[in-house]
Order: sequence, then structure tokens, then C-alpha cells
Amino acid sequence: MSAPSRPRPAAPLGAVAPSGAYSSATSRLTVGVVGTGRVGAVLGAALVAAGHRVVAASGGAGASRARAALLLPGTPNRTAASVARSATDLLLLAVPDDALAGVVAGLAGAGALQPGQVVAHTSGAHGLAVLAPAVAVGARPLALHPAMTFTGTPDDLSRLAGISYGVTAPAGLRVLAARLVADLGGVPEWVGEVDRPLYHAALAHGANHLVTLVNEAADRLRDAGVAQPEKVLGPLLGAALTNALSLGDDALTGPVSRGDAGTVRRHLDRLAATAPESVPAYLVLARRTADRAIAAGRLRPRDAEPLLDVLGRAQQQLDVLGRAQQQLDVPDRAPRQVAA
Repeated sequence: MSAPSRPRPAAPLGAVAPSGAYSSATSRLTVGVVGTGRVGAVLGAALVAAGHRVVAASGGAGASRARAALLLPGTPNRTAASVARSATDLLLLAVPDDALAGVVAGLAGAGALQPGQVVAHTSGAHGLAVLAPAVAVGARPLALHPAMTFTGTPDDLSRLAGISYGVTAPAGLRVLAARLVADLGGVPEWVGEVDRPLYHAALAHGANHLVTLVNEAADRLRDAGVAQPEKVLGPLLGAALTNALSLGDDALTGPVSRGDAGTVRRHLDRLAATAPESVPAYLVLARRTADRAIAAGRLRPRDAEPLLDVLGRAQQQLDVLGRAQQQLDVPDRAPRQVAA
């Protein structure tokens, strides 16, 4: 099934009027980027490609400066406050989640933010509340998170085509936000303020944990003597991902979905002997897979009983080992006798 076509704007986004409408006086935004990490530098370059003007950027580390020089050539590297003062239309904050609140408060406290200026951040975990200090001085808040993994190279620009952006915006900025996302080549997914942590947890669980899972599988293949695990995993995992996205739980295959308790027991025995650090994750995912297979009707409850027994016994053994390790790690708090 081919993907549906994505609408693109007929013209670049115009300057932002105080009411949130578009001014016809100019065809491009004056933009500043605070944080030229992997996300900020790429989105800045995408805005330039869409016809907007990035007048300044802020990046402290050597890698950030090099990335800005590559993706935003000729753009002055200034302090965050200077960038904010220069960005009369849009200030893009692409800083780590835990640093965002401090950056916003610092810019507001320094008088660097302007009434009517749109202050947008790229954090998936945060919504509009983190921008409260900017709103207090008259700026307008926007949460604009690209649902994509970034390398911080020009290759990322082609990957932006058609991706989704998790957007949280006040009613007066929804039109602007939609046009801005369209200029970036994406499609908005409107996320409520209270749902931002859940939205971000879903993306992190799917994308970040996928990397861990793939690397775990590759390591275990190497343990089994496979010299190039990526050649084994590439076609298999590519098909599994495609099937999961199109079929949901109907894409489940393998020993858990069939209730093959003996196979799973042998998996656990060999993992415990070869890579015990992989056992807890295998157990958790196998149990969750079994639950989903049962709920989807892929595995009958009575056929699942031997499998669930294997998983339960393995979890009990793991818990016993964990408690024993905790006891070993607890220092001896008994009073020591002093030799006479």
C-alpha cells in the first residue's frame, strides 16, 4: 500500500503578525536557533531551504559549532541572548529536555525575549508549561517536536520529508504551527499538554529501545558465531517492522506467539549461561508479547499456560538471585569489637 500524499504549502510562511495571522509584507520569517545540536542545526537548515532567514545561532561545544558551519554556513554564532534578540519572528530552542526550563527562564530574565515573538521548542517531553516565563513577557509559546532520529548531517534533510511533528499550541497559533510544519515538509500531530509525557514515552520506547534491542540481538548472534549479524538481522527486522506497522499484533510470529514453552526455556537456559545480562529484558518482552498474543487471539489461554509457567519460574529465579545480590551488597553494619 502506498503512503498517502502529504499536502505542501503553496508559498513559504509569511511574517507573523501580533494577532497570529500572516503579514503579506514579507514572505519569510526572521529566525534564531538556540542549540545547534543534531536537531537544531538540521531544522535551521530546513527553514532556510523553505525560504526563511536564520539570522543567528547559538552553539557552545566544538561539535555544535562545526555542525552549524556545515548546515548553516555564514550564520553568526552568538550567545543565546543575542540570538533571541535577533529572532524577531521565531526563536527555535533545540536544547536538551532537562536544560530547557533554565534556558527559557534565563532568556526571559535577561530581557532577551520580545512581545509577539514566537518561542518554539523541539522537546518531545515538554509542552507549553515550560515556556511560561516567555509567555509572561509577551512571547507566544509553541511546542514543535519532530518524530525522527537525527545524525546532525545533511542526510537528515531528506529524511524530514513527510515526517510527523508532535505539536502543542494555543488556539491562536494553530494555523501558524500547521504552516510552519508544512514548510518543514512534515505533518502536524496535535498533542494535548497533559499528553506530552505519554507521547514522548511512546516514541522513546519504540525508537530508543529498538536500538538497544537490535544491538542485543546482534551481540547474541556474535556469541553464536555469526560474523556479520547485520546481514542476518537487516531483512528480518525490516520485514518485522513493516508488518508490525501495517498489521499490528497480527504480525506476531515466533515461539512466544505459538506457545512453544520448550523453545523459550532453552532460550533462557542458554542466555543465562552466555549473556545473563540479557535475561531480564528477554523475560519482560516475552511476557508482554504473550499478553498481547493472548489479547489478540493469536495464542489461546490454555496453550499459553506452559509458556507462562516457564516465564514465571525464570522470573522467580531472577528475583531470588537479585535478593541474594542485594544482601551481598549491603555493608556489614554490626558493631566491630576493638582488640584489647
